[in-house]
Amino acid sequence: MAVFSVPNIQVKGISATVPKQVEDNNDFALLTGPERALFIKTVGIRYRHVAAAGVTASDLCLSAAGKLLADLGWGAAEVNVLVFVTQTPDYIIPNTASLLQEKLNLSRNCIAFDVNLGCSGYVYGLSIVGGLLQNMPGAKALLLVGDISTATISMQDKSTAPLFSDAGTATALEYSTDGIIHFNLQTDGKEFDDIIIPGGGYRNPLNETSLEYTEYEKGISRNQLQMKLDGIKIFNFGLREVAPNIEKLLLEKGIEKDSIDYFVFHQANLLMLESIRKKLKAAPEKVPYSLYDYGNTSSATIPVTIVSELREQMESGKVKLLLSGFGVGLSWGSAYIETKNIVCPKMIEI
Repeated sequence: MAVFSVPNIQVKGISATVPKQVEDNNDFALLTGPERALFIKTVGIRYRHVAAAGVTASDLCLSAAGKLLADLGWGAAEVNVLVFVTQTPDYIIPNTASLLQEKLNLSRNCIAFDVNLGCSGYVYGLSIVGGLLQNMPGAKALLLVGDISTATISMQDKSTAPLFSDAGTATALEYSTDGIIHFNLQTDGKEFDDIIIPGGGYRNPLNETSLEYTEYEKGISRNQLQMKLDGIKIFNFGLREVAPNIEKLLLEKGIEKDSIDYFVFHQANLLMLESIRKKLKAAPEKVPYSLYDYGNTSSATIPVTIVSELREQMESGKVKLLLSGFGVGLSWGSAYIETKNIVCPKMIEI
């Protein structure tokens, strides 16, 4: 069953790190001046944070985790679980979570593994960590979620290059009999190729033609190791699936929509998100957006939005959140969570 609850879990803190290097879509050469203005108005993205050469998603998550642990006052030995959600790992093998466990000086008794998910990854990650913690009284965990999506796109592809940005986040959770999170998670693998990097895996291994560029239409050229995104299909998918997923969760768990303080969506496209907001009849002030300044950071968009737009509210009282992630897979899901006075440092730039 897609709708379920994970008891005995509380979020204690959320942090986020983005690269210092910023690119402005007003300077994006593949679009004309009027096209840039229309893109920024409708898609909602002006600035994109781009990781420097050699900086990985794990580096960004390591920064976020180090700050969060320090602000919480948690010792490294106290962390029992580390889950790293990403689609841009450091290596094919070993798992990047093992590297992060060592760099954070966590105990050898710490569970550490990777999860290969993108846009829905934060919501799925919360459910995975919660499932582990609910049977570990006294345990603490780090959910590290991030991607360097800019490393996967062609700068000759106007359908992807203006969208994506890089970020790494850390969420601290612990076992608590006072806490519970409700979920509704879904998948549709029939649409797997709507967002895909077709080459470089074991279905289509790296070969002599993998790096050759193909022009699919004017302004859209990429090779087989770069992301293909069918924007129209993803837009329609979001309009079709996200609101019903959220409404089913709220209905089955008896949660009043008006009681929710904030709806935090995956930051994909402003026009899409506004359409979803209106379907849900959610007030504009309850739906924060971070797209303009941070772009689409893939798996990290939900915590990036919480840190950039809701930090003071998260630190100063009780907050009821509806989180919704959707995209690559196709995979989507929502989570209802209540937090109280959590640690939420200002956005970190490195």
